[in-house]
Amino acid sequence: MARDMLLEIGVEEIPAGYIAGAARQLNSYVTNLISDHHLEHGEISLYTTPRRFAILVRDLQERQADQTIQRQGPAHNIAYDAAGNLTKAGQGFLRGAGATAADVFIKETPKGRYIAVKVHKPGRATPDILREGLPGVIGAMSFPKSMRWNRRELLFARPIRWIVALWGADVLETTIADLPATRVSQGNRWVSLDHPVEIAAPSAYVEALREAKALADRDERRRRIATQLDELFSDSDLRVQPDERLLDTVTDLVEWPTAVAAAFDPAYLDLPDRVIVSTLSEHQKYFAVRRDGTLTHHFAFISNGDPACSDIIRQGNEKVVHARLADAKFFWDEDRKQPLVDFVPRLAEVTFQSKLGSVLAKTERIEKLTGSLAASLDLSDETRGHALRAAYLCKADLVTHMLGEKEFTKLQGYMGEMYARASGEPAPVALAISEHYWNGDEADAPGLPGALVAIADKLDTVCGIFGAGMIPTGSKDPFALRRAANGILRIIARLELSFDLFALVEEDFTLLADKLDDTAKSRSLVRDFLIQRIEWLLKENGIDYDVIASVMHIDLADIPDLLRRARALQSFRRREDFIGLALGFKRVSNIIAESADETAVDESLLAEPAERALFAGAADLERDIDDHLEKHDYDAVLEDLTRFRATIDRFFDDVLVNCEDEALRRNRYSLLRRIRALFLRVADLARLVVDGE
Repeated sequence: MARDMLLEIGVEEIPAGYIAGAARQLNSYVTNLISDHHLEHGEISLYTTPRRFAILVRDLQERQADQTIQRQGPAHNIAYDAAGNLTKAGQGFLRGAGATAADVFIKETPKGRYIAVKVHKPGRATPDILREGLPGVIGAMSFPKSMRWNRRELLFARPIRWIVALWGADVLETTIADLPATRVSQGNRWVSLDHPVEIAAPSAYVEALREAKALADRDERRRRIATQLDELFSDSDLRVQPDERLLDTVTDLVEWPTAVAAAFDPAYLDLPDRVIVSTLSEHQKYFAVRRDGTLTHHFAFISNGDPACSDIIRQGNEKVVHARLADAKFFWDEDRKQPLVDFVPRLAEVTFQSKLGSVLAKTERIEKLTGSLAASLDLSDETRGHALRAAYLCKADLVTHMLGEKEFTKLQGYMGEMYARASGEPAPVALAISEHYWNGDEADAPGLPGALVAIADKLDTVCGIFGAGMIPTGSKDPFALRRAANGILRIIARLELSFDLFALVEEDFTLLADKLDDTAKSRSLVRDFLIQRIEWLLKENGIDYDVIASVMHIDLADIPDLLRRARALQSFRRREDFIGLALGFKRVSNIIAESADETAVDESLLAEPAERALFAGAADLERDIDDHLEKHDYDAVLEDLTRFRATIDRFFDDVLVNCEDEALRRNRYSLLRRIRALFLRVADLARLVVDGE
């Protein structure tokens, strides 16, 4: 026999961002409770709204199956004395097992004879297990921030106001958070006036709440919101701007959604688009509306109230939007009374980090690093000039009214671009100010000026924070240094910028020398950190772990070249003849592994035709490799190495490397070291995992 089980935790409104994580925890803890007690069950469904978490387990087994458990005790000679009586050890084992001497049997094992018993354990009733376990499930749920109330010991995101716990049609008699479980839930606070909702049985839960204007099924609620938004302006050419993240947030803010159309004063359309969209979506959780891609003064919001009152609710929301846009208009107008460049000196009043000085000092370092980057990449004077100007202006928007008042902090960079354009700065400079926050995961790549400023800014943050001793550990990375380093490498790879990244690290630490006590250790740590991130970049680009290991010994300064090399090797390793090449290289490496002699090859000691052929072939191969590497043609290098494999095989077939003549043996080792060095200029094939080893 089986029954459905329902648990609902009724709460005061919980922040939308807490709900998904808490629901996963509830599902995990209840599932574990059931599985730990070996209870069979059917489908498990989760239901959430801002005021409830619920889980419904279908066809849950009514009681555990009886079990016969075999328990092994001490060795026979320890459990019994010479007279055949149970010792204290034997008696203690029986007491612990709940057995008697009559239950004992002897078990033969590879380690000898042991006493054992079989204990019959009757299954427990499922309601008893649930009564005992469910309070612990709720107590184990955690949130980014929790609270206590009414002096209860329980911590939860918001006060728990009711508990519904049903075992089939019966109430599961248990108490959680000082609240006795009942079958009474609550409907939508604003539509049904919080009237009680009796849940007759778990299977009736969703429909009972629906009648009380609360859609417990989150997926259904999300679909309804999406449909309503699509239909809201169906009789016009207006369209709600798609925003999946906002749709998810709004889904967790309402129980009975109603999409409502509203509007603000068209005069506010003079504001930059993202200021308006940010006001609507970030601050108010409203949806922007466009016509043929152009932002309009219309917007849409999702009401949780009585649909009959939508006009009144709309008027209130329009007033709030008007007030926020009025503030934004004031900031926008005030900031444009002076050019963006005039804000730069004020950055001296903003601390970047206590040891590293002001944002103005950081800006000066960014300028110098940007100049060095431009020089190493041999850019045109115009591009270099745009990059340097953007570097000087890139942080100026931080002290404008728009950002300084903390209303639109997420628009940093974008507002810099808008103010730069309003100030008459060249378009590439304005765009670079916005693009210098690019992290590599956006669809469009930045232009060269923005890319250079982005690399300089992120690298200075990495070096500075490491130098200040705040190194990321485990999951703790408060300054997002991994993200910054990943962004650097993604930009380099995306734009194929060939320059010495580690030389730029050295330059930045030189610029930071007057602010840091000792940079030697920090330089080493940053280098190791960037090497880890380079390995991450290769992995992100689909390179196998052993291919990554095979190329990491090569100079890592040129990241695009490293990627080309790894991709060529990744592709080449799929060829059948490549396995033989890798095995041949490993044979060479293994033979000379213990030899530390660096003596050059003595051509006069090359006695066998096969070793003379290997020596001559190596000279030709070296010239070819030089030519291919200069052109970064790694496919051609690997083709040459593959053809050279026959010469290596012939050498091993015809020549005894470990011969008795010490001079010949040492000379042959030197010849093999030369061959190995040629291969290592491309990759360390010994690190590859190949079939046939």
